[in-house]
Amino acid sequence: MPETNSTSSRKKEHIEICLTDEPAFKSKTSGFEKYDFVHCAVTEVDISAISFDYIFFDKKINYPFLISCMTGGTSEAENINARLAEAAAELNIPLGVGSQRQALEDQQHHNSYKIIRRKAGKIPVLGNIGGSQIVKMNSFNQIKFLIDLIEADAMVIHLNPAQELIQKKGEPYFTGLLKKLDELNREIKTPVIVKEVGAGISKQAAQKLIETGVSGIDVAGAGGTSWSAVEILRNKNNEDMEFWDWGLPASYCIRTVYELKKNHNFLLIGSGGINDALQAAKAYALGADITASARIILQELEKSGTEGVINLITKWFDTIKKIMFLTGSNNLNELRKHKLIKKEELY
Repeated sequence: MPETNSTSSRKKEHIEICLTDEPAFKSKTSGFEKYDFVHCAVTEVDISAISFDYIFFDKKINYPFLISCMTGGTSEAENINARLAEAAAELNIPLGVGSQRQALEDQQHHNSYKIIRRKAGKIPVLGNIGGSQIVKMNSFNQIKFLIDLIEADAMVIHLNPAQELIQKKGEPYFTGLLKKLDELNREIKTPVIVKEVGAGISKQAAQKLIETGVSGIDVAGAGGTSWSAVEILRNKNNEDMEFWDWGLPASYCIRTVYELKKNHNFLLIGSGGINDALQAAKAYALGADITASARIILQELEKSGTEGVINLITKWFDTIKKIMFLTGSNNLNELRKHKLIKKEELY
């Protein structure tokens, strides 16, 4: 059946662009490369005893890693989501779905979402809708419907003001967002996570979000996929090129938002340009409870299938174990204790 829904068509274009490296940031980086690990010559860590088990909203997972929100609401998404769900189930890690906005518009692609829970078994699955959508809601029955559609363990509200601003026929309307989030957190029992889509969440913004009662913050900082770039590429013009590299580096967001954990209890998800084990390890060392990746996982799925995704993530955590051994860290909590140094301090 041809794609007739404008949201579905847009999601299809997003997938096609994200399977390439075109929407990467040009000059801005995640900032992870500015840090180095402090080598521990007297390590006594038993590498075979390192465990990554983690409790994610009452469910035990094997690795503190999230296959981040990518796609849904288009025919291509059903196959992608099914295979990602199989990989996540095999690894016993959480899986985020792409924006479920299309599911509110018609029923044509509901199976692209439902198939996730069928293939994922009992692993944590995260629903997803945009902040610009919830500010227009008079009730949260639609949110409850989206949660039920995939039996979501948590609901992600994504914030994408830069993308909406640049997107053709975008909806850069976020007035009343914090009030709506406060109301949402009071009305539903499902934990709410707020994430950016690649421009980052500052400490000041995170403080305001936490005060609404959200359970988690996914900083999704700059350095990976630029969704401003995605829309510039879709528009096929250079009108908004100055916003291609818009955003706060992921490392800065993780480091500064982590400071809020001294006084607040929330899940800190570190994402934005995490494309290898070293970057993931630095994200943990800067304070992330969970790390997440999206585009590199999508590309690996396209290249090597479900097994490729499983092998990629497994190898990452094998490498992270070695980093923990070499830094004298028995667990990720110890890795967060002064195990990073800025490279400028080494010379």
